[in-house]
Amino acid sequence: MFRLNKLSDYAAVLMACLAEDGERVSAQALAERARLELPTVAKLLKQLSSAGLVNATRGTTGGYVLARAAEHISVADIVIAIEGPMGLTECSVHQGGCSRESFCAISSNLRKISMAVEHALRSVTLADLSAPPKNWRPRVSIERTLEIAP
Repeated sequence: MFRLNKLSDYAAVLMACLAEDGERVSAQALAERARLELPTVAKLLKQLSSAGLVNATRGTTGGYVLARAAEHISVADIVIAIEGPMGLTECSVHQGGCSRESFCAISSNLRKISMAVEHALRSVTLADLSAPPKNWRPRVSIERTLEIAP
């Protein structure tokens, strides 16, 4: 099964909370709202801040706020901030990192699939993620993205 790791999932939840609030929110308030442990929230907020997705302010009136509008943050941005470069396999991310790469018959096709997955995640914004499901429509059709012939 291919799926996001738990921390990426939690990071998306935290980002959605920030998008909904639109105001500076403390780590404690985010942890309570998302029903996550504070140490996990603090760790994720540090990574999201390092990636430039949230701005942090210290002090009694401090907290976290989105670094840019939710429409300008993609799901891919969030996943990459937590997990690093996106790829289905090691060779999809770092060429030369696999001893089988020179004779592997499918590595270039795995890179195509990885690129398609990343493109799909880039086409969904945090605003889309936060919207009620019935209002969301993909910006690009999967068929056109993968260049599938009819």
